[in-house]
Amino acid sequence: MLNIIGKRKIYYIISGIAIGASIIALVLWQLELGIDFKGGSNLELIYTQGTRPNSEEIMRILKPLNLGAFKISPVGDKEFLLTIVQSDEKTHQDIIATLTEAAQKNMSQIEERRFSSVGPTIGAELKRKAIMAIVVVLLCISLYIAWAFRRVSGLTRLHAHTGGVGMNSWRYGVVTLVALFHDVAIPLGLFSYLGYFYGIEIDSNFIVALLVVLGFSVHDTIVVFDRLRENLRLYVHLSFEEVVNRSVNETLTRSINTSLTVLLTLFALYFFGGQTLKYFILTLSVGIFAGTYSSIFIASPILVSWQKWLTKIRA
Repeated sequence: MLNIIGKRKIYYIISGIAIGASIIALVLWQLELGIDFKGGSNLELIYTQGTRPNSEEIMRILKPLNLGAFKISPVGDKEFLLTIVQSDEKTHQDIIATLTEAAQKNMSQIEERRFSSVGPTIGAELKRKAIMAIVVVLLCISLYIAWAFRRVSGLTRLHAHTGGVGMNSWRYGVVTLVALFHDVAIPLGLFSYLGYFYGIEIDSNFIVALLVVLGFSVHDTIVVFDRLRENLRLYVHLSFEEVVNRSVNETLTRSINTSLTVLLTLFALYFFGGQTLKYFILTLSVGIFAGTYSSIFIASPILVSWQKWLTKIRA
C-alpha cells in the first residue's frame, strides 16, 4: 500500500508552486477577454477558391477601413477568423465587400461562414453572471458535501482512542472548496499566460469548461470521501491518518482510470477536432488533470493535516 498521506508535504509544495504561479500570472497579466465579455464581432470567412492570403496581407487589405484594433486568427489552410471591436452592420458589409474585391483581383473567391456580434453592455453582464455562476457552484458544492457527510463526525470520534479528535462534516465541505479552488486556479493561470504571450482570449466556452471541471473534480473527491466514511466504520482500531491513506489507495486505480479515459478522448479532440473548440478542450484537459490530482493528493491529505492540527491545539 502506498504511503500517500505520509508524503503529503511534497504534494502541498507542488500544488503551492502551481497555484502561486497562477496567481502571479493573473495579477501581472490578467485574462485576455474575448468579445463575449467585452463586446465586438467575430467574422469567419473561407476562401472557397484560390489561396488564402497571410495575416499581414489581410491587414493591409483592411487598413483603409480604419477598423481600429482587430485580430486575425487563421483556421486551417483556407479559413480565418476576424475579431473586431466595432460591431455595426455597415462595418460588417464593408469588410465583406473589401475582401471580396481583393479576392477577385487574385482570381480567388471568398465566402462568409459565420458572423456574431455582442454589445459591450451584454458583454459586461455576461462577465458578471459568469463570475456569479462559478461562486454559486462552489458554495453549493461545499454545502452539499457538508450535508451529505453530516454523520461522519461521529465515526471520526471512534478513532479518538488512537490519538486525535473528531472531524465535523462542515470541514469536509471546506476541504472540498479548497480542492476546487486549486482546480480552477490552474487553468486560469495557464490562460492568463497564453493570453499575454499568444493573444488567446477566453469566451463563454471557457466558463462552461470551468463548470464542467468543478463537477468532475467534486465527483472524484466524493468517491474518496465516501470510501473514507465506510472505512471509518470498518477500521476502528486504526488512526484517522491510516484510514484516510487506506481509502485513497482503494480508490486510486478507479480515479486514475476514469480520468485517463476522459483525457485520452480530450487529447484526440484537441489534435484532430475543429479549431473552434480547441481551447475549450484544453481547459477541460488541464482542469480534469488538476482535479484528479487534487482529489487524490490534496483533499484527503488536508483532512489529515487539519485533524492533526486540531489534536495538537486541544492537547
